[in-house]
Parts: sequence; C-alpha cells; structure tokens
Amino acid sequence: MPWLVPAPPDFRAKLQQQSETEDCRILQRLSTFDLDIGQLSKLTATIARKREALERMGCFARLRLGVVSSHTIDFIMDALPATALRHSLLLTCVGSVYGQVAQSVLDPNSPMKGKVDAVLIALDARMLGLDRAQLCENRAQAAVDNAIGTLKSLCEGIRDNLGALCVLTTIPLPTCTLFGEMESRIPGTRRSMVESFNTRILTEVRSVGDVVVDIAQIANTVGLSNWNEPRAWHAAKLPFALDCTPLYADHVCRVLAALRGKARKCLVLDLDNTLWGGIIGDDGLEGIKLGQGSAVGEAHVELQSYAMELRERGVVLAICSKNEETTARAPFKNHPEMILKEDHIAAFIANWKDKASNLREIAAMLNIGLDALVFLDDNPAEREMIRRELPEVAVPEIGAEPSEYVAAIARAGWFEGLSFSDEDKRRADYYQANAARSSAQSSITNMADYLLSLDMRISILPFDKAGRSRIAQLINKSNQFNLTTRRYNEAEIAAIETAPDKFTAQVRLVDRFGDNGMISVVIFDKSPKVWFCDTWLMSCRVLGRRVEEALLNRVAEAAIAEGATKLCGTYLPTKKNGLVERHFARLGFTQVRSTADGSTFWELDLNTHTLADLPISVCCLAAKD
Repeated sequence: MPWLVPAPPDFRAKLQQQSETEDCRILQRLSTFDLDIGQLSKLTATIARKREALERMGCFARLRLGVVSSHTIDFIMDALPATALRHSLLLTCVGSVYGQVAQSVLDPNSPMKGKVDAVLIALDARMLGLDRAQLCENRAQAAVDNAIGTLKSLCEGIRDNLGALCVLTTIPLPTCTLFGEMESRIPGTRRSMVESFNTRILTEVRSVGDVVVDIAQIANTVGLSNWNEPRAWHAAKLPFALDCTPLYADHVCRVLAALRGKARKCLVLDLDNTLWGGIIGDDGLEGIKLGQGSAVGEAHVELQSYAMELRERGVVLAICSKNEETTARAPFKNHPEMILKEDHIAAFIANWKDKASNLREIAAMLNIGLDALVFLDDNPAEREMIRRELPEVAVPEIGAEPSEYVAAIARAGWFEGLSFSDEDKRRADYYQANAARSSAQSSITNMADYLLSLDMRISILPFDKAGRSRIAQLINKSNQFNLTTRRYNEAEIAAIETAPDKFTAQVRLVDRFGDNGMISVVIFDKSPKVWFCDTWLMSCRVLGRRVEEALLNRVAEAAIAEGATKLCGTYLPTKKNGLVERHFARLGFTQVRSTADGSTFWELDLNTHTLADLPISVCCLAAKD
C-alpha cells in the first residue's frame, strides 16, 4: 500500500514501549504505517490488551464484527482490528467454526447472537458452486441462481437471527480460462458466472443498511495472478495470497469505518509543487507549471480535476500553504489553466505558521474533527510533522512525481462512500455557505439582529424513505451534539418510520446564504401521558441559532395534541458529547435524578410550558413516500 509510510525498523520495540504506557496515541500512530501480516497480528494483540485505554481516548467508533467464511479466516481476523484503528475504528471480531457458515448464523443458539453489529460473509466460488464451467445456458443460470439463493438465505438469517447488518463480498474472477479472450462472452464459463453473481449481489441481495466490499475489484487492481495462489488454497484453504491480507483488511475496514460515519470529509491541499508545479512566490503567475502542454503541468491539472470531482460528490476542499495569502490566491483568480477557483474552497489558509496549527484551525473553521481531514503535501518534512503532531489526520505518502498524486488519494479509500444522495452532492456547498455566515456574524455585534438577518426557514417532517439514508448517516456519525449516541442502521430506521409509538422528526434548515440540508434528527417514544426522548442530535454547524428551541416547540405541540402531559429525556455522557450536558436545562426541563456515571434524567411539564418566540419560520410537513 504505497500511500502509507513503510513501517519503521524498530516497530516491535515501539509496540513494546506502547505496552508499558497508557499513552495510546503511539498505538494510533503505529496503525498508520504500511504493516505486513505479522506486524498487524502483533498490533491486534496489543490493541486487545489496551482496549480500555483506547476507549477512554473517545476518538474511535466501536463496531463488533462477526466473520463467517468458507475458507480459513484466522489470519484475516488477526489483521482486521489493527487495520481498523487506522480508520478511527475500534473493532472487535467474533469468528465462526471453519466451514460452518450456515450454522454460525442460522442456529438460534449461535455464539454470535447479541454479540455482533455486522457480519462479514466471505465466501468463495467453490462453496457457491461457481468453480466449474456449465456450458449449457440453463445449467449456468441455475448455478448462479442457486449461489444467489444461498447468499440470500444467509443474509436473512443474519438479519432475523442475529439482528445484524450484512457485509457482502464479491468474488474475484478466475485466472484460468476455457475460451481465452471470449471467456466473458460465453454463457456458463466460470468467469461469466462469477461476473453475473457479482452484479446480482448489488441489485438483488443487498438490503437496506447492508454494505458490499468489492473484492473482485481489489483483485483486479493488484492483478489476478498476484491475488490468486493455488498452492496456498490446496495447502491451507487460504482464499488469496498471504501478502494481499493487509490490502484485503484495509478495504474491509474502510467500508466498516464509513458505516460508522468515520469516512473522511475534507481534502486539505498544499499549493506549491502540489496543486501546481513551482513556487508561486518565486516563479510568479507565468512561471508556475499548470497545464501548458507539459507533463508536469498536466499532472497538476489532473489533480485539480480529481479534487473537483471529489467536491462534486460532497468532499470539502481546503487550502493549507506556507505563503503570503495574496500571492497564494493569485492563481485561483487569474491563471487560465486553474480548474479550482476560490469559490470551491471552504477554508483557505496561507501564512507562515506551522501547518499543524493551521490544520487545527481548518478543522475548527469547518466544525469537523481532525480525523475528518486528509492532507496532501509534496514536502516530506511537512508530512512527517503532521503525522507526529496530528496522528488523527490522514497523510498520504507521495513522491516527487505529481502524476501519482491522484492514485495516492483514490487508492487509500479515505473518502469511502456507501451511498450518494442529493444531500451528499450539496455538502461542500453547505460548508462554503457556513463560512459566509461566520463572516456575516463577525460584522453584527447583536446576536438577535444577526439571527433575524439570516432569514431562517426550517422544515420538520417525520422520517420517510427519501430521507432514510441521510438520517442513518447522521445517527451513526454525530457524536458531539448527541444526547444518547444511540446508533440505528437503515433497516432499524425503516421500522421506526412506521412504528405507531414513535414520534420522529428530520429537520432541514435554509437561510439567505443557502440550504444547510438535514441538520437534526429526533426520536421520541410515545405513551399516553409521557413522551420519552430516545434520540436527539443536531449538526454542530447550526449551533447557537435556536433550532433546538424550534424543534422543542414542534415536539411539545405534537405531544399535547395527543394528550401527553410530560416530556422526559436522558443525557448519557460520552467522551465527546459534553457540549449537550445542559441541553435539557437550557430548554426548561427540570432534572429529576442522576447516576454515578454522569447520566442525568429530565422532565418538562407540558401543562406549564410556554412555546418559545423565535426568529425562525417553521414549516411542518407530512412524510413522503
């Protein structure tokens, strides 16, 4: 994995040092190196011993993964937790007995029951009956149908018996052919059957909330002859060459991290010799290499084009450069070959401060965590400094050849996407508009006048199918403004949508600077007299704008209309949600009790509660189909 830095020669010594200290930042940094299978195994063992200390850091999402497989999996499970730490995920793996795929998930007494959030289904062509050619079209179709039927049964068992999501995998194409170049065009060849099976996984098997790891594409990337190792299969039932294990584990973990809302959000770009060739302060506008028919200039244009494509799919772009700001902005304004313009950049910092401080400022400006940043810089000293100072930030290792920059970003998978909605398309614009709001706020000293000047309009409607994917994203990635930090997958959200004992709200906010998209999600459990808050979360980018008061108005009105007299809620403390410790108090709730772990319980008497008068126009809508 060339985008990662090679492991240091003293890796084992550093790992031993970590075992003797409570400072797990060293452990986090060690996970970011390009580790072989032995190093991953040792790191996984250390993670198991230091799990409590890692949990106290509060920066890792947690996930329990079951693994069922038709082949040997011990070496994969040894690699997964160490790899997961690289993607800000604290992973626990629960294995199954070799070859006992159906029994592991369908048995009512399965050892995985109640212990897993998701199950990785790792099957091979042999187990699925796709390892022999069926040169009769009907038999070939039947073979693929049977394979899909087997997978569907396993998925249904996982959902029904284990209450877990399914992590499906495609199957690598076979290396041996019967017809050579015609292999894919002849029905019933192994290649054509596997290709059909892989296509149908995406269209027929995957259910709401399930995810797919495209192992076939990974194998194609490294080369099927490198991926497949027949001797390893016959000797130990290994599904691929052992040297490919770190790459396999990385692809699985980047998908799991995205499932838990840990995909990166922002690409931070250096300028000189990164976004263009040369140094703008020395070479001037005419002297930098950008387009102009040169190989170097065209490579930098390709990087800008790729960055623009990332922005169009929702990745936020930022600039971090050691430069005079006016000089740094000149190419964006005046160079004819520039693809990126100032309007495409959500945060632009060019000064002579150290880049670690500037990256912290960028994260603060965008109201995101450092673990949401990917930083691209041609200077190896700057890259090393960021890796040491800010191990949460992803820093791809690149050389002096700019034509390799795009591959370094793309192959690393830090911006892994599990869905693509209209909300995703507009995300970069949301951050752009938020910067404009911050600027407007700095020019108005009276907060009430500032809020009125925003011309805010919010819409509140129940959960529906159209919003389900975005609701799941928010529930699984919101940590700071989140009262209970309960996580629900899309299948569970679909059930909540129609539950008669649930009040649900998805909230969108528009103002004079643009559409903020979905910014809040609320779930209340309803009983005849009391409504209890199960989930209340909000995007931090709209803090201080009284949206929570508008939402409380809506909940109170709905509860009173159904005869309820009281709203109740709980604050469950985590490492990250101290921001909302007094949320209920600020809304007029009364604390009724607390527990030793810091949890607090609150009530609001609806008989005496007065609805707030707010500088916000509220529209309450019915759910959409």
